[in-house]
Amino acid sequence: MAVPRPLNRHRLRSRGPPGGCSTPVNRLVGMTLLDLTSDQLLSTTRAVRKRLDFTRPVPDDLVRECVAMALQAPSGSNVVTMRFVVVRDEEKRRAIGEVYRQVYAMYKASPGYAGRLTGDAERDRIQGRVASSADYLGEHMGEAPVLVIGCNEGADRASAGAGLGNILPGMWSFMLAARARGLGTSWTSMHVARERDVAEILGIPYDTVAQAVLTPLAYTNGTDFRPAGRPNPDQVIHWDTW
Repeated sequence: MAVPRPLNRHRLRSRGPPGGCSTPVNRLVGMTLLDLTSDQLLSTTRAVRKRLDFTRPVPDDLVRECVAMALQAPSGSNVVTMRFVVVRDEEKRRAIGEVYRQVYAMYKASPGYAGRLTGDAERDRIQGRVASSADYLGEHMGEAPVLVIGCNEGADRASAGAGLGNILPGMWSFMLAARARGLGTSWTSMHVARERDVAEILGIPYDTVAQAVLTPLAYTNGTDFRPAGRPNPDQVIHWDTW
């Protein structure tokens, strides 16, 4: 189990570009970071669903800390167009959860559903566990104390969509920062099939802001997450040519 270590009580300061202004972030007094190496953090930040604690509030300042870390991610031309819509209002969370439930039901009926049997007993066992976890979130997304939607803002709809690559590293950094603080997340994007509906619920300007990622954010029941089984690197590396 990861052991918490005290946070540096000094303000976390982002220097920004030369000539720019720095952005101080006050860390929560007494808050701790999990005692994880960089490799442990990268390999144990998992999609958390059944182990999310829906009963425990997440402080706003903790969300700010995670966003501060996310803003350190690469941004095209050093122009920050990533945006984070943080949803705490219960009615709005449940409305988004209902949209997600409906879209998930369509996914579950599709050939690409994670729980569809393949005839390979070992793979079916693993995928059955994954599907059970995903099914749980499909039914309970709106119960998370916080939902976060990663977006990209542009001058118009086309530029907002073309720049979605700006929010992706930011959202992953957000999730790493959340894991370090004992919080769980789960990367999802299927709500984009109903993006306009979600935009209307949250007042997101659909013509200039494109949504990319939706994640629940909650404390986790326990912090002992492990690396997932993955292919050997040589199975996915193409040296010099495909």
